[in-house]
Amino acid sequence: MLHRVKKKDDMHQGKWNGLGGKFEPGESPEECVIREVREECGLTLRNPILKGIMTFPQFSKGEDWWAFIFIAREFEGSLKESSEGDLKWIDNDKLFDLDLWDGDKIFIEWLKKKGFFSAKFIYKDGKLTKHSVVFYK
Repeated sequence: MLHRVKKKDDMHQGKWNGLGGKFEPGESPEECVIREVREECGLTLRNPILKGIMTFPQFSKGEDWWAFIFIAREFEGSLKESSEGDLKWIDNDKLFDLDLWDGDKIFIEWLKKKGFFSAKFIYKDGKLTKHSVVFYK
């Protein structure tokens, strides 16, 4: 997990997030997650598994955000320092002790389920106001 404490004017300031980021032109979701994780922490994922897609209407500056949610059990390399925050391995049973976005506290549980999910999280002024989900088997 990444504790977002290093970037100036970071809308995630103080929160703990999984790794990821924006697509580069021509990338697939898999290529994006592999690149982002390598850039942010130095690890190279092998065989990431797509578990869900989430939308965040007008999340930041009136822009809609999309997130492709992956899990990964295989990787190589070693952790490096991140310019975005402090990296730390967190045991699954300790995740909810962290300062997470409210929506993260909901969808993290879905990662344990078999199948795929599609969700929408609506935030207003940084607060979760509503969410919906469809599960596919």
